[in-house]
Amino acid sequence: MRKSLAPSQVAKRKQLGPDSDDEDWEPDITSERKRNCQENYISPFRKPLTQLSNRPVCTDGIDHEAFIRKILSKPFKVPIPNYTALHDPFEEGALVLYEPPAISAHELIKADKEKLPVHVVVDPVLCKVLRPHQREGVKFLWECVTGRRIENSYGCIMADEMGLGKTLQCITLIWTLLRQSPDCKPEIDKVIVVSPSSLVRNWYNEVGKWLGARVQPVAIDGGSKEEIDSKLVNFISQHGLRVPTPILIISYETFRLHAEVIHRGRVGLVICDEGHRLKNSDNQTYQALNAMNAPRRVLISGTPIQNDLLEYFSLVHFVNAGILGTAQEFKKRFELPILKGRDAEAMKIEQVVCCNLTPLQKELYKLFLKQAKPVESLQTGKISVSSLSSITSLKKLCNHPALIYEKCLAGEEGFDGALDLFPHNYSTKAVEPQLSGKMLVLDYILAITRTTTSDKVVLVSNYTQTLDLFEKLCRIRRYLYVRLDGTMSIKKRAKIVERFNNPSSPEFIFMLSSKAGGCGLNLIGANRLVMFDPDWNPANDEQAMARVWRDGQKKTCYIYRLLSTGTIEEKILQRQAHKKALSSCVVDEEQDVERHFSLGELRELFLLNEKTLSDTHDRFRCRRCVNGRQVRPPPDDSDCTCDLSNWHHCADKRGLKDPVLQGSWDAAVSFVFHQRSHEDQRGVA
Repeated sequence: MRKSLAPSQVAKRKQLGPDSDDEDWEPDITSERKRNCQENYISPFRKPLTQLSNRPVCTDGIDHEAFIRKILSKPFKVPIPNYTALHDPFEEGALVLYEPPAISAHELIKADKEKLPVHVVVDPVLCKVLRPHQREGVKFLWECVTGRRIENSYGCIMADEMGLGKTLQCITLIWTLLRQSPDCKPEIDKVIVVSPSSLVRNWYNEVGKWLGARVQPVAIDGGSKEEIDSKLVNFISQHGLRVPTPILIISYETFRLHAEVIHRGRVGLVICDEGHRLKNSDNQTYQALNAMNAPRRVLISGTPIQNDLLEYFSLVHFVNAGILGTAQEFKKRFELPILKGRDAEAMKIEQVVCCNLTPLQKELYKLFLKQAKPVESLQTGKISVSSLSSITSLKKLCNHPALIYEKCLAGEEGFDGALDLFPHNYSTKAVEPQLSGKMLVLDYILAITRTTTSDKVVLVSNYTQTLDLFEKLCRIRRYLYVRLDGTMSIKKRAKIVERFNNPSSPEFIFMLSSKAGGCGLNLIGANRLVMFDPDWNPANDEQAMARVWRDGQKKTCYIYRLLSTGTIEEKILQRQAHKKALSSCVVDEEQDVERHFSLGELRELFLLNEKTLSDTHDRFRCRRCVNGRQVRPPPDDSDCTCDLSNWHHCADKRGLKDPVLQGSWDAAVSFVFHQRSHEDQRGVA
């Protein structure tokens, strides 16, 4: 039965309740389905109506607290009078290099607001691409070059390995220094990046990649002298807080050739890429860079230590001069203890052996000085080409007359009539050691070493002609040997070194050209080394000596440095000692002599002192020796790094501790300086 929908009936049914007499009533299924369908399609965005009342609607307390905390977490957004930091130090992920010290409200009132330090924050453009280790690197660099790591020191070495982003870290440092400082102004106005020629373009591209149009660098690698000088003058003459081109990228070679222009002005920062090129403080590039008016210095190198610790000293001295003391102090305080700690059993006994010229050598020497007259050519105040040639001729004559025999045959200047002085039927096919004082001493050293010890020997010379003489001597004496010079491939070189170092190998002698193999060779299979002729550069001699006295050596090492008494070779030795004491540049080749010698010193090169046991010892005016005999030992703390005046002095073989040299004395030795390596190994020297 269908229910009435009249209002009166509906109201009546509500009063009766659900149990009213409508048991037979059934809902209209069709209408119910329609209603359900309508409810299912109501928009989810419609919200139900709320009942109106006078009670206020309360916001959720948790949401409110979170919102307020978010506001307060960024106090930098609140305007701060006179605050001039470039970037927000409270931004998430910000790299803050400097944070001003906190000051009280009372101090703030008294302070000059314009002079208060501000945060130094890395530009977010760069900060967002820096990886964690690079963020640490940038902070390290900034603290070093601003003097916050070490007081009054403004340099550092960035020695990350390849591929770790050293370039990006340095670009970040450059951009930060050019734009900001705690004093609300740029820290520097100009930067010079010095790199190998092959990397100049790469640096230019990297600056553009990370900084875009924010800065305009200048890259110089080649061009005419006038063009390069013009660019450098424009760069170095810029001044002010915002210079147009604040970054100069230049190759080492171009910098060295045009250093005079750059030295005219001041540069805020210099960065040297592949900085291990500066391992030798004596070369011209090092000197040119070191002379810059640039207190802040960064050196980039993946290999700051390649051969020895003195190279590392040169790098550190470049970025922070004096922080490790002088080179000699560094050797005593750091290098020797480290070497000793690596292998306490190994000790070095270094001996400078003065050898008398033979009668033939003396006559040839005097004839040359008389005919070539190198001293007279210096009267004009300028050294001539012939004088340079004279230096080479005299050095070769000191080694052996055979080395100048071809010049005698040709009757060249200084050797006219010299053939008459040679023995009858003389031939260069035979070595004839008795014609050279040094070769005679070497012959004795090798023979006594071979028959009384199990030691192996390394022979070093600057001249391949001298190595040829060594080969002849070895063939005559039937010594097994190997030879390394510039003609040998790297692969073959490694094989012969490995074979020689094997204790069971039969080779007795390793011949080495100092120019070809001075660096990196490990020849610990030998423990005796003979340096047959001195080098102008003491660093080259030290490199050669380091071939046998190095990590892994277990036997005592004996170094013999042979010199011809009273000749140009003693002058070279004296020059070495003088330059090492001054820690200044030295001569690498004969062509460099003029730049580093006074006119008086040049004249002395061509004097022969026939009556001396050692011209070097005579110049010391030694107070420890009486009538050529040492009566007082050297100072207790002296070692091989000291000046020769603080070595042991021997005018006869009784003062020697090396049995091999004692047995060789009568051959031609006139005087010996000797010293030990480690200060606590007394009594072995």
